[in-house]
Amino acid sequence: MCDLRRANYFLAGHSIRAYWLPRSLSFALLFVITACSSVSHGPDRAMEIAPLQLVDRAVTVDDVAFLAPTPDLLALDEEMKSFVARYTEGLSLQRQRLINLHRAIKSAGVLSMRYDPAAEGSAQEAFYSGTVNCLSYAHLLVALAREAGLNAQYQWVDVRPRWSRMGERVTVGLHVNVTIKMRGGLQYMADIDPLESRDITGTHVISDSDAQALYHSNIAMRALAEESLVDAWAHAVRALQLNDEMPHLWVNLGAVYRQAGQHDVAEQSYFYALSLDSRDRSAMNNLAVLYKLQARDEESAYWQAKIGRYQDSNPYYHAWQGDKLGETGNWAAALTHYQRAVLLAPSDSRLLYATGLIHYQLEDYDAASTLISEAIDLAPLRREKDSYQIQLDAVRAEQLAAL
Repeated sequence: MCDLRRANYFLAGHSIRAYWLPRSLSFALLFVITACSSVSHGPDRAMEIAPLQLVDRAVTVDDVAFLAPTPDLLALDEEMKSFVARYTEGLSLQRQRLINLHRAIKSAGVLSMRYDPAAEGSAQEAFYSGTVNCLSYAHLLVALAREAGLNAQYQWVDVRPRWSRMGERVTVGLHVNVTIKMRGGLQYMADIDPLESRDITGTHVISDSDAQALYHSNIAMRALAEESLVDAWAHAVRALQLNDEMPHLWVNLGAVYRQAGQHDVAEQSYFYALSLDSRDRSAMNNLAVLYKLQARDEESAYWQAKIGRYQDSNPYYHAWQGDKLGETGNWAAALTHYQRAVLLAPSDSRLLYATGLIHYQLEDYDAASTLISEAIDLAPLRREKDSYQIQLDAVRAEQLAAL
């Protein structure tokens, strides 16, 4: 997964995948986009951010414009425009323009773009460096695709949560890719680091300014890891000036304050994140860690318990537990967790399919066949249906052989 950074968990971005937007879903997608665009973004809340207190001085919001300027992440120079023209000019079909462009970007002997989770930068930097993570690849593809006359946008991909084996940190994967909408409803998703479909729990389009916010957030978290507090704070604040409604950006800012020893302000940042999303596990985890540092054990235990209750009510936590047990061959225990997951999310085709596979491992072919059939009916993508059908045929063959 791409290394889009967030305090206490990684956020995320060479395949192109196509899918149709059914008519019944078109309004829902439009509603999501409209709802996102109507959210109050901007500098008002971010202007209230407390200064970063250093030994010899304070860094304030007024310093951010100088310390963390936002580059034009989608700017193209003449060579990049010529690149687009070379591979797309004269092609009337949008799909062919996209395929040619994407092949040229990733093919050896052309751009030969390579994935590097640590790679950052604008479209221009990605174009000339030859290495990208999912966010810098998204900058590059959005910029080039728009130059080719395609309707390319950034897309946020929600990924099912993963928890650390030691249980000390909540690890939630998020991912950014590019969606290109064609005439007639056909839509393509392009990734530099494609995810397994079973790990995707939802998607929505994000704006160019949201992508800029993620760019600054990544820089902030890298600077924090390097203990460069001024850069970390400035870029975390700049991210919030671009979008102050992303809870994880407030969590990141709180992590900077915590490392700077400004615990009260860190606490406020975590609670503000929770005011935006009351189920934000990273904010809860950071509060538990902060209170532990302050020897506020009762409050730390409260948030640890709250995280535990969230995990128990989260189908993907149980799926993760089931996966770990499956790795050891303990299929009976894995089944218990997956049955709980399906009970919590009965319409998730991926959970149904995985539960069917566990029944298959336990040689309960009737249950396996039933669950995989249900997964086929509910799967949103044709390629998933086809993949599940292949497995169903194998199950039924075993079922017949066992008679």
